[in-house]
Amino acid sequence: MGKSEAKIKLERTEATLKELIPEALATLNDERIRGMAVVDVVCSKGRDNCKVYLDRAFIEESEIGEILSQLRKAKGVIEGYCATEQGWYRSPKLSFHFDELLQQENRMDKLFKIVEKELHGKN
Repeated sequence: MGKSEAKIKLERTEATLKELIPEALATLNDERIRGMAVVDVVCSKGRDNCKVYLDRAFIEESEIGEILSQLRKAKGVIEGYCATEQGWYRSPKLSFHFDELLQQENRMDKLFKIVEKELHGKN
């Protein structure tokens, strides 16, 4: 069974935003935000709202709140950039989140390596 046209449009919008948002971030003044990597973009069914997941690597726990605050302030600029670049009447409303899953996977990998070393070290 093929994908519906609506699903294809949704995925196309997500892929487009995944490319455009880092470009928009690179235009901002905040050094910490300019180089942020977008891990994933998930749009609502109607493409009105969009969650942007950012890579948390190299960001201190103490900086997270401030960075999210700066991103909320810059949201209009980022949405405007995306709309202009694509010729859209308006961009989906963006909300920014740090991708915790990647951090959890990295911690799990470290734990597995420790367990593996202990198992092989005791044989």
